Amino acid sequence: MTDTTLINTELPSLTLVSRGKVRDVYATTSPEHLLFVATDRISAFDVILRNGVPDKGKVLTKISLFWFEKLKDIIPTHFVTADVDKMPEEVKQYRSQLDGRAMLVKKATVVPLEAIVRGYLTGSGWTEYKKSGTVHGIPLPAGLVESQKLPRPLFTPSTKAEQGQHDENISPERAASIVGQELYDKISSAAIELYQAAADYALTRGLILADTKFEFGLVPSPTGEELILVDELLTPDSSRYWPAESYKPGGTQPSFDKQYLRDWLTSTGFRKGLESGPEGKEGEGWIMEASVVEGTRKRYLEALKLLLGEETTV
Repeated sequence: MTDTTLINTELPSLTLVSRGKVRDVYATTSPEHLLFVATDRISAFDVILRNGVPDKGKVLTKISLFWFEKLKDIIPTHFVTADVDKMPEEVKQYRSQLDGRAMLVKKATVVPLEAIVRGYLTGSGWTEYKKSGTVHGIPLPAGLVESQKLPRPLFTPSTKAEQGQHDENISPERAASIVGQELYDKISSAAIELYQAAADYALTRGLILADTKFEFGLVPSPTGEELILVDELLTPDSSRYWPAESYKPGGTQPSFDKQYLRDWLTSTGFRKGLESGPEGKEGEGWIMEASVVEGTRKRYLEALKLLLGEETTV
């Protein structure tokens, strides 16, 4: 395997706005747009690993573009173009870094909520349910088992933490108090509709979409502000995909998301929120073994192939 890993972009004539866990965001000469670049960085437990996964950013971009197109009739999105030739002139000189991993997007005021939709009882939802019979404070029927399909998809928001901090699961009531009831209702409704449409399609491709995270923003409109979908969309970084053919409620499921990496981290001594062993505190300094890099890459590529239904290259 040729190492084509891009950890950090270097676009010196552009203004770097932020480096997130995965994306580098740049200002452009267009005042209404930003350049989003998906690097090959990978994070787990809100910690960025020191090495990345080759071509991961291209996989994330290709999956996001697929879903932006497929779900565009549900809600407008921030996506403008992924064609470098159609981007501002100063961007084009960096084609070698940007091809396949960059999007020009509309500037938006990001709503400070992680809009999580859960269709199955897993992850932190399962942890909470075992303790209290609730998920994000929402009561659920007794007797559910791990990975069981929920009676209906649940909108379960969390706070949007600063980099290096941990998101916090919150109740619908608290989320509404943060952004206002009217905006909360719009986000909740859109998130459920997006999840259901995506889950229905994924199932036709042999995949269960167990849960996912959306992000929303506000842009000016003639009537005030318009709610749009921002960031990435339904990628293995933001979603939990399971193979449908092996699904069996009552335990954990094999997945195409970052759970493989999380499991390796915990098996090697990483503990969320605690000192994580000799390689660094809070995960700083952790390096994936070559087999973990390749195993993670393989799962991302398989998810891409299954979703798009073709022999897909990046």
